[in-house]
Amino acid sequence: MIALQPENSTEAASASAPSAGPRPGYPEPLLEDLYRRMLRIRLFEEEIQYHMSRGRIHGTTHLYVGEEAVAAGAAANLSDLDYITSTHRCHGHAIAKGSDLASLAAEMFGKRSGVCGGKGGSMHLADPARGNLGGTGIVGGGIPIAVGAALSIRRLGQDRAVVCFFGDGAMNEGTFHESVNLAAVWKLPVLFLCENNLYGVSTHVRRSTNVQDLSLRAAAYGIPGRNVDGMDVLEVYRAVGEALSHVKKKGPLLLVAQTYRFLGHSRSDSNVYRTQEEIDVWKKKDPILRFRRLLIARGDLSEGRISEIDEEVRDEVDSAFRYAQACEEPGLEDLLRDVYAD
Repeated sequence: MIALQPENSTEAASASAPSAGPRPGYPEPLLEDLYRRMLRIRLFEEEIQYHMSRGRIHGTTHLYVGEEAVAAGAAANLSDLDYITSTHRCHGHAIAKGSDLASLAAEMFGKRSGVCGGKGGSMHLADPARGNLGGTGIVGGGIPIAVGAALSIRRLGQDRAVVCFFGDGAMNEGTFHESVNLAAVWKLPVLFLCENNLYGVSTHVRRSTNVQDLSLRAAAYGIPGRNVDGMDVLEVYRAVGEALSHVKKKGPLLLVAQTYRFLGHSRSDSNVYRTQEEIDVWKKKDPILRFRRLLIARGDLSEGRISEIDEEVRDEVDSAFRYAQACEEPGLEDLLRDVYAD
């Protein structure tokens, strides 16, 4: 396979350094919360990678390293009553939505105390108590589920919304077009949030889609379409907040977050389709380091306070993985539990 050249200036500009212009003020607890959410995801994913490399976690995984700002910025706008649907790259969404780290780690190890009883594994995390309707190994599979959840909200007259996460590759699936069309016709409270990390496995978005601006696809369904810098957590937080106000009152909106995964598509990805130069360009836009520098430069948080948060989150993740490894394995009596048909 031919390795792609680094992005042109248009793509690079979409995730450049934080703007020096004025931003709305944000309270310190929110800034800390956004930083913690991103850091939890990053450290959790790095631990999964470590344990998989040593054969302790089986199957495959799709890690979220580099994309943390999208999940963190979106979920900070949501309560447990709001729903999300996820993808095969679902750990970050689950963590950002507030799932217990220990239960998530136990799920990775296939343990009985996992959030899905050890039966969901890496690609099928669900936590209904937190409003997480689950990840799926089927590309685009969560999109019609999101529309169904939004329909239930509308019919029950509830003050809720659904955030539907999916990748750029899923925008070429029939489920995307059918679901967005139906949501638009019925004006359902669902935010379609595309995480455009430029690749569907190894295929660059330019090779699979005839428009560079994916948000333009919204016009075909008569709904708003917008872009956001998915490497800037404050921009994501603001954009999703505005989008949710719209969808609750007027129906669906398509928001495309320009982001990038630093690691391969999955554990078996040799990364031969990307150049190291391209990866390095995007790593300079690391959303966590970027946010840390901004917080210090603006005087929002001191270096000392950020170091304290770093240690606290590191302890949280370490504790979760110690718990997970010590948990009980499922037994034969668990085999048919949760099976509802003969």
